[in-house]
Amino acid sequence: MLRYPSLRAPLDILFLVCCIALTADVLVPEIWGNGKTKDYPLWFWAGQQVLHGKDLYPSDPNAYFDFIYPPLSAVLLAIPSYFGKVPLYLCLSALNGIAWWMTAQLSNAMTGSGKIPGPWLFALPGFVTITFVFDMFDLGQPNLVLLAMMLLGFWFLQHERPWMAGSMFALATAIKVFPVAVFPYLVWRRQWVCAASMALFLGILLFMLPAPVRGFQHNVSELKTWFHGMVGSSSEQGFGQRAEQNWSWVNQSIIAVTHRLTRPVNYNQDNPAKAPQYMNLLDLDFKTANWIVLAISLAIGVGYIAVMPPASRITPRSTAEELGILFCLMTVASPLARQYYFMWLFFPMTILIHRAAYDPRTAVQAGTWATLAIAGLLMCLSFPIFPNDLQAFGNNLAATAVISGGLAWHILHPPLAGQASSLSSKAGELKPGVQNNVRS
Repeated sequence: MLRYPSLRAPLDILFLVCCIALTADVLVPEIWGNGKTKDYPLWFWAGQQVLHGKDLYPSDPNAYFDFIYPPLSAVLLAIPSYFGKVPLYLCLSALNGIAWWMTAQLSNAMTGSGKIPGPWLFALPGFVTITFVFDMFDLGQPNLVLLAMMLLGFWFLQHERPWMAGSMFALATAIKVFPVAVFPYLVWRRQWVCAASMALFLGILLFMLPAPVRGFQHNVSELKTWFHGMVGSSSEQGFGQRAEQNWSWVNQSIIAVTHRLTRPVNYNQDNPAKAPQYMNLLDLDFKTANWIVLAISLAIGVGYIAVMPPASRITPRSTAEELGILFCLMTVASPLARQYYFMWLFFPMTILIHRAAYDPRTAVQAGTWATLAIAGLLMCLSFPIFPNDLQAFGNNLAATAVISGGLAWHILHPPLAGQASSLSSKAGELKPGVQNNVRS
């Protein structure tokens, strides 16, 4: 199924036109306007800091960080930054375009349906997530690239290349930390080689790769500062950097929504001009709210393990659904889950689209389409025409829960052997015997 875009396919041409238009959204303001805003100037600044040997973070971990990503990210940005802003922005846009194409290719190839979708069905996940893709280009955020990396990692893992898979997971984690949530999954599924590869490459990427550029001691010092300022800080006022966003409506993570529901937190704190607004159903203290977050997280984890089939019953279908839930959980388990984080629902939605189109049970097809419709309507509540209060209550979080529930249902209710005979594994999917050996 994996292929390059074709100028003979109308939808491929539409994809290329969209990429050109989205790239123009980035380059036109920079070349002919007042300069591109959002995160792009920050990426150029970080690259220049590396090129000139300057610090990325303040010496005080409690001070405000302009750049909140690990040092490796800045080192990678330094290469195109050397040539100027326009080459950097063009490079980032090209990476987003490539990642968008690869995400669609890998997602459709890894659904376990055993079917090659028609062009419109293939493109449907891209259509329903187009607003997220626009955010990736417009903001300059790397979440789409990280998604492609994670999918490629699982593609390698399913094709018995655990070292390559671990390296992709490590690279995604070294750029933006939240993909580290894949590590417990690898351990639980006894993917020892892949887990070891991820740990090894993460150490290389964080400590060794930046050393020739930054100096080993300088890099280690910056890593410590970054860790204390980002990962190691948490209080009632917020966690990490950008405290004004932690508890506000823009954050739809499990942590943020739980705190907003269990203690009096102003969800308009990201904008001091707005009147304070609260949505708490309880009036608990910070510590107790954290215990509730922990209890919810444990319950979700136990539930996830409960629906995961044992190694003897793993199929390409169940693996896809299992991974789809994992991508949902990685999205909402991140302490900060802004709107564009939910780009990661691309893969889980693609799986459900394949189930809705190809499941041999008519009632299941209708129910799966209904599940997707409910999730889509919930995500539409993020449009600017709706009040921010709906996002404060976690509309995207609720949509993620609906999608996860649909995937869990499919794991627990696979088609009967006779019904599933037409769903045999195609190229790009593991054969059950091979997969059982890999997973065990």
